[in-house]
Amino acid sequence: MFSWANKDGKKKDPELFQTVSDGLKRLYKQKLFPLEDAYRFHDFHSPALEDADFDNKPMVLLVGQYSTGKTTFIRHLMEQDFPGMRIGPEPTTDSFIAVMYGEQEGLVPGNALVVDPKKPFRKLNAFGNAFLNRFVCAQMPNPVLDSISIIDTPGILSGEKQRISRGYDFAAVLEWFAERVDRIILLFDAHKLDISDEFSEVIRALKNHEDKMRVVLNKADQIGTQQLMRVYGALMWSLGKIVNTPEVIRVYIGSFWAQPLLVADNRKLFEAEEQDLFRDIQGLPRNAALRKLNDLIKRARLAKVHAYIISALKKEMPNMFGKENKKKELIANLGEIYTKIEKEHQISPGDFPKLAKMQ
Repeated sequence: MFSWANKDGKKKDPELFQTVSDGLKRLYKQKLFPLEDAYRFHDFHSPALEDADFDNKPMVLLVGQYSTGKTTFIRHLMEQDFPGMRIGPEPTTDSFIAVMYGEQEGLVPGNALVVDPKKPFRKLNAFGNAFLNRFVCAQMPNPVLDSISIIDTPGILSGEKQRISRGYDFAAVLEWFAERVDRIILLFDAHKLDISDEFSEVIRALKNHEDKMRVVLNKADQIGTQQLMRVYGALMWSLGKIVNTPEVIRVYIGSFWAQPLLVADNRKLFEAEEQDLFRDIQGLPRNAALRKLNDLIKRARLAKVHAYIISALKKEMPNMFGKENKKKELIANLGEIYTKIEKEHQISPGDFPKLAKMQ
């Protein structure tokens, strides 16, 4: 039988929390953070979580090559313009824009954002000024933003343009956001499906977050039904090569803006797809607590494995001489240490961090 009795024979009262967020916050501070701190988890994987990470509204991250309609999608969702919005056929958004609720409409620059304890962006400070100069928060009173926040990202470059350095680690910033958002929407233009090298790198950076991913095939009203079927098939084939999941990612087909359809043959399909996607986004606040719990469990599993790895490496290190040579040897043979820990503690290989990154 299960019992609340402890070793002294006294009954232990179950802990009560006002909200799931309060419970997760306390669990993290009392149980997980000390482990992360002791084994320097934050230097290797992810910065420490703060209260704002547990309290913030669900976030939707929009990712796509330039001119796929990310900014127009946000405008369509909110049914109004937002501060800092620019739309055009060339790369117009070169900044990360967090579109959030605020009583006063306006823009908050990145350096001010990362010192605000009420916003979940303080740890982005680690990416430096090159990133913070391209990070802003657009605040406005809008009923949609009352329940979710939206992150608009710079258009991913293709061809010669992708050789231009951004001055910060673009894929690492996206990975940081991916860990904290509730939904990742990849936007594709029905006219140009070529997935550039930078886009492939970005999708790989979002690995382990496939459960949050949805795909939008935008501007589908500009081609006929037969061509649309070919484009859809080509998109699924391209995604299959990059996203390694047994399940097929949900793809929404449509034209996500307020203009009349150019080719109206598939109007009913587009309307049904749009409703499905908006219902998915509307459901995020209801499932936010579950997502936070799921993310914390994922983090705890990684922290546990990280602690085993660091402990195993420390055991192998000599006390006095030959430390440098031993370090090099251990790093080179890290794969063998992974295997040893896996067998000794019955840990799934999928819980281990990427070998090359850890080395």
